[in-house]
Amino acid sequence: MTAEAPMLELADLIADCGGGDLLRCMQCGSCTGACPWPTVKRFSPRQVIRLASLGLAGYEAEDIWTCVTCGSCLGTCPRGVDVIEVMRATRVLLINAGQAPKSFAVPLGSLRAEGNPWSGSRAERSGWAEDLALPPISRASEHLLLLCCTQSYDPRGRLTARALVALLRAAAVRFGVLGNGQSCCGEQARSLGAEELYQALRGANAELLRVHEVRSVIVSSPHCLQGMKRDAAAELGLEVVHSAELLDTLIAERRLVPRHPVAMTVTYHDPCYLGRHGGQYEAPRRVLRAIPGLTLVEMARSRATSLCCGGGGGGSWLEVPPAERFAFERVREAQATGATAIVTACPYCIAMFEDAVKVLGLEQSLEVLEVAEILARSVDLGSAGAPAH
Repeated sequence: MTAEAPMLELADLIADCGGGDLLRCMQCGSCTGACPWPTVKRFSPRQVIRLASLGLAGYEAEDIWTCVTCGSCLGTCPRGVDVIEVMRATRVLLINAGQAPKSFAVPLGSLRAEGNPWSGSRAERSGWAEDLALPPISRASEHLLLLCCTQSYDPRGRLTARALVALLRAAAVRFGVLGNGQSCCGEQARSLGAEELYQALRGANAELLRVHEVRSVIVSSPHCLQGMKRDAAAELGLEVVHSAELLDTLIAERRLVPRHPVAMTVTYHDPCYLGRHGGQYEAPRRVLRAIPGLTLVEMARSRATSLCCGGGGGGSWLEVPPAERFAFERVREAQATGATAIVTACPYCIAMFEDAVKVLGLEQSLEVLEVAEILARSVDLGSAGAPAH
């Protein structure tokens, strides 16, 4: 049997797709040491990069889809190699060659056809808020409220969206929405390697923002936050703020005043794209500490060492056995603190933790909440959450 000849041009192809850091890797293995996957299964970012840099078979195996872009590896590389971009660029080649996992076919197809990954009709994007009469974006709007697809289509996510809207109205924030014309920000498509699809989604949204002369955007997903900051903020002159950061500001300005005690012990989970990718750890915690009666406890892994929920980088659609799901391990960590709720600030984290809590049979002892939801329990909302007349 003869050894398979290396694909010598592979490194150049990966570099052309944005993975130019590939050949800077010196194979020290620090990325694998920081990666959370080896605790539950065999996965080595170092090995994938090694095979790809040499053009050897194996780089394209299922391991390349295991990376959930959590960012745990980024601060450990002595040469500053952007491991995530190398993984993403390699996926671009595989997507273009039709080698994506079958489990990605439905979300990618839905993104192309309906502008969201959840197989929902574009005409139903605003259905969750029919009774709220949300104002369309206009020159009178102070901000554009750009909600995540998960909060637009997932029944659990819609509850979070409604809580946020009620708080914005209670604080007299002037905001508008794009309605059914909005498409997914495409960040998950990009991290999966579906670059052409991502550019199409990004371009469609950018055109809407231009037409409506939007200058400030409130996003509810850390994935939308990082995508828009990377691609749209400078291009369109946008200010982009995550909802948890805005709520923190509104409390500081006393436009929102938590009054009603919420007698709970909670722990906060740092979403990867708000924390490690965005550097924002304290705003959500300040919101929680402002709520009277609430006790905040920390998990053993928090802030920069927070364990990923497993939903990024296409992880929401990966077929992962329950014993290997990060969300299950994270829920157990939350339970160990004695908290009665795990609070987070990302729609994907909410969905992953809700699933874990149900499968583990913890629904009666551990609640999953978004920052806006628990704050809404403490603020006088009045008629803020009711339909506008």
